[in-house]
Amino acid sequence: MERVTVDIVSDVVCPWCYLGKARLELAIAEVQDEVGVDVNWRPFRLNPDHPQEGVDHQADLARKLGGKDAVDRAHEMLKKLGEEVGIRYNFEAIKIGPNTLDAHRLLHWAIMEGREVQDRVATALFRANFEEGRNVGDHMVLADIAAQSGLNRKVIENLLKTEADKDTMLSEIDAAQKMGVTGVPFFIIDGQYAVSGAQTPDVFANALREIAKLKAEARKGMI
Repeated sequence: MERVTVDIVSDVVCPWCYLGKARLELAIAEVQDEVGVDVNWRPFRLNPDHPQEGVDHQADLARKLGGKDAVDRAHEMLKKLGEEVGIRYNFEAIKIGPNTLDAHRLLHWAIMEGREVQDRVATALFRANFEEGRNVGDHMVLADIAAQSGLNRKVIENLLKTEADKDTMLSEIDAAQKMGVTGVPFFIIDGQYAVSGAQTPDVFANALREIAKLKAEARKGMI
């Protein structure tokens, strides 16, 4: 069985990224007997200028989208799409639009314990923000998520008090932007194939199959 790697460039406050995650997981389940898939989470910030304490999320979103009616329409569509894949968006519960750099640092530290741990943290961050209305820029919330995901709470609390790996995250984000990533989610498969946006599960499944097939053919050609 061929294995492929999917690097997901995303932000934990991006509703389309949460949707894309769920759709990709359905695709991975569909091809599990044909293709092995390793997932890595890569950082991106939709709101790099948000202060550490965050902003009034509802007011900020209304300003960006052109008023409350536009926000409501967008949320209604996302809620319907979310229901199809088991996501219960609760947009009304989101009060704070956070600075997500520390959430990305947590995901970075989680990968050191393995992809499964990182994925648990990613799921918990999305759920905390979009379903529970918790502030994922708050260090206590991040420490809770770390502990629930199997990380050492005290170690994470101490790391969050420092500047550790902030430059690493900013460099990764800068590299993604230089590569042409202007919106998320953005999926990089095996470091050379790109899928942009929260595509449907069948699109992801077909891409995984096709890339696995290309790898297998390339390997045969080397023999």
